[in-house]
Amino acid sequence: MQYRRLGSSGLQLSALSFGAWVTFGKQVGRGEARELLAAAYDHGINFFDNAETYANGEAERVMGDALADLRLPRDAWCVSSKVFFGSVDGPRPTQRGLSRKHVHDACHDALRRLRVDYLDLFFCHRADPDTPIAETVLAMDTLVRQGKVLYWGTSEWPAQAIREAHKVARANGLIAPTMEQPQYNLLHRQRVELEYAPLYSEYGMGTTIWSPLASGLLTGKYNAGVPQDARLAQEGYTWLQWLLQDPAERRLERARAFTDVAKQLGVAPAPLAIAWCLRNPHVSTVMLGASRTEQLLQNLEALDLVERFDDATWERLAAAAS
Repeated sequence: MQYRRLGSSGLQLSALSFGAWVTFGKQVGRGEARELLAAAYDHGINFFDNAETYANGEAERVMGDALADLRLPRDAWCVSSKVFFGSVDGPRPTQRGLSRKHVHDACHDALRRLRVDYLDLFFCHRADPDTPIAETVLAMDTLVRQGKVLYWGTSEWPAQAIREAHKVARANGLIAPTMEQPQYNLLHRQRVELEYAPLYSEYGMGTTIWSPLASGLLTGKYNAGVPQDARLAQEGYTWLQWLLQDPAERRLERARAFTDVAKQLGVAPAPLAIAWCLRNPHVSTVMLGASRTEQLLQNLEALDLVERFDDATWERLAAAAS
């Protein structure tokens, strides 16, 4: 495993990490979760990602139980949660968003579900137009100073909102966000590569990127349709089928072109797509998602692929997916 600093902080995260979105609490129960987390930890992964909204909190309960079962030393791994969407269907106004109340309540609920005393990373899952950014920054600063959160950050925030958060923190002596969690893959590049470009040097921002496989499109599994056991066919996630249907983005066409090049190179497309993300120096960690241990182990092969091909080959892959 390789380890990378989370932006300009001193925290070193595994270059590949493991997330619970879609799988834990839906496809994956406690027993399977325990096996996946054990395999991840045994291969050097030290960051496990979660959120209040994943399976309405059940993903955090499953992960917390599995981590407790494994009895891994707490100082050897990091865990995150995210706040915004809430953890119930049809949340009331105080059960969602980034108000000081909901940020406080969501943190304590995550601590309870994950069975930990503190969150290593805590993300604002989206920007909240109904809450002043200054209120959210203060709420996060309070949690950090209380020792309940070590690093806080944003997820899918516009660059301008991140700038405002830093401005508020600097003006008031508060703790600023350390990291952003954006989507990043061969089919979705603009925010990480262009919109956020000035933020890396200005604020030392790290990134914990999600969906390196574009919700599975870059594995080739959807090249001939949607299999019944695939993510896009799961109850509650069929909305992801817009990934296939948007004619302007030509995602399926681009994914097919990428998998064709992967076949020519004699490499499985999934670890190749992950390796492409790892080549970006502004990526602190690439979050993997898997419902089976063999999927996870195949994705870990990305570490060996990063240095295997020359720049021309990586440019060829990027061009195929453009």
